[in-house]
Amino acid sequence: MTSAATNNALTMSMEGPSPAMQVGKDLARRGVIITPAMVVLGALGWGAGGAWSVAYGLSIVIANFLLASWSLAWAARISLALMAGMAMFGFLLRLGLITVAVLVVRNASWVELVPLGLTLIVTHLGLLFWEMRFVSASLAFPGLKPKPGKDASHVSSPTISETKEHQ
Repeated sequence: MTSAATNNALTMSMEGPSPAMQVGKDLARRGVIITPAMVVLGALGWGAGGAWSVAYGLSIVIANFLLASWSLAWAARISLALMAGMAMFGFLLRLGLITVAVLVVRNASWVELVPLGLTLIVTHLGLLFWEMRFVSASLAFPGLKPKPGKDASHVSSPTISETKEHQ
């Protein structure tokens, strides 16, 4: 192999803990936290069928986030190019799985399609917006932001203005 081939970022792989897995598990934890309130709302609006539909929708959303994070972590250990492909095409694959999961139960007696659809859309977006507050945008701490006074005490990451000053 030439040195150009060994330095190609697309053929490199990632070692160590996966930031995607850390974020995916945190999203799943937050999904479990909101489950009781969401199921009660489904029951209030649509009865027992609404409660079951919301619970089913939440399980689909949580499984989707965990599958996304697991697939990115798995692909990153092989190559960054595979991880990029998994991010792009994995989304389409998971969207197909969500569609199949809904089509399989759409005619079941316990399913209410409106709360199921609302749950799928609102919780995907709601959990992602909620998680944005906790995701680090720093290379010093990929994944989730460290808790104040815990992980960040030994490493200081330069701010954008400090980086520009040194250029």
